[in-house]
Amino acid sequence: MTSTDPYEHTPTAMVCDYFFETANDLIGLYVHRCDTATDPEARERWWQHALAIRDARRAVDPYDRQALVQQMASWKQEIESLRAAQ
Repeated sequence: MTSTDPYEHTPTAMVCDYFFETANDLIGLYVHRCDTATDPEARERWWQHALAIRDARRAVDPYDRQALVQQMASWKQEIESLRAAQ
């Protein structure tokens, strides 16, 4: 049986660091979209997305390795989607 944890041999403290960096990358993409939006509604929508990631980042228990990995996977998919749409 193979592990589904791509960070299998990485200490949880490092996984937590990767988690925060992934969140920061996504927040940065949202803030950039907010800053470059041409209308106020789009600007507000992107800003709310950034705040939602900040809140989600705060809500995950830094000692819950599975939650960290699952949330990172979701965020990485969103990052890829945003970059592909540029």
